[in-house]
Amino acid sequence: MVQDIPFADVKVGDKASMTKTVSEADVYTFAGVTGDFNPVHVDIEFAKQTMFKERIAHGMLSAGLISAVLGTALPGANTIYMGQELLFRAPVKIGDTVTATVECVEKLEAKNRLIFRTTVTNQEGVLVVDGKATMLKK
Repeated sequence: MVQDIPFADVKVGDKASMTKTVSEADVYTFAGVTGDFNPVHVDIEFAKQTMFKERIAHGMLSAGLISAVLGTALPGANTIYMGQELLFRAPVKIGDTVTATVECVEKLEAKNRLIFRTTVTNQEGVLVVDGKATMLKK
């Protein structure tokens, strides 16, 4: 269910999150949609020779989960994504369960903008993505 939280009701400190286990199908689907067939994501033999020793999910797949939280939970519908800063801290492997969390850290009343800290952690609590999003909320 998609929420639509009015701007006035969003408070600094409000949080929302979603959890997903990243499957092989997710990685191949993402590659097909975006055209990013980097072999570290889709070629087992190639990936074995990398620093990761196995295939990893696209960083932007994890970032997409942040977008899902912002667009469906907090602040939800009627929100425009203005910007996103991302730092990829650790790889996400196929089979990892990741949790994307957004937390409102600033509210710019005059511009109807909300600033969120955006993070993704894996099942071990390791921070894999860290960032900041700016949202316009009517």
